[in-house]
Amino acid sequence: MAKRVGIAVDMTPMVDVGFLLLTFFMLTTQFKPDEAAQVTLPESHSVIKLPDVDVAIVLIAKGGEVYLGFDSQIMRANIFGNENSMKAGMEVTVRELGGLLTRARMKNPKLRTVIKSDKDAEFGVIEDVMKVLQEVNVTRFNLVTNEEKS
Repeated sequence: MAKRVGIAVDMTPMVDVGFLLLTFFMLTTQFKPDEAAQVTLPESHSVIKLPDVDVAIVLIAKGGEVYLGFDSQIMRANIFGNENSMKAGMEVTVRELGGLLTRARMKNPKLRTVIKSDKDAEFGVIEDVMKVLQEVNVTRFNLVTNEEKS
């Protein structure tokens, strides 16, 4: 009977591949840009998950300023120009909002609209934004809130 020969597997290439993958993902990751304005979200009982992709974000700040942003850098470049593609959102007037959303929906028909409003923002501005959404046939949108702690 012949003796068994032990097999040794060299793990050095596996470690190299692991570090190459780690370096690749660290260098190619796109970090989410900071919000256009800081908002304190209102609380609600709703626990509906917001979409992750194909999102248009209408942000309403405490002072009534309206910002429009998109989750995709390519969409931001198409709508606002290449120089603003790294910004999370651009300040727009309520009058401009309808035209910009229409252009964005023509470029991406799957686009879903999300409204993030400060809890202390005036309701009139939020109402104006909702009217604009209705005028451009955006009949389904989400209002972003924090989950209420009971």
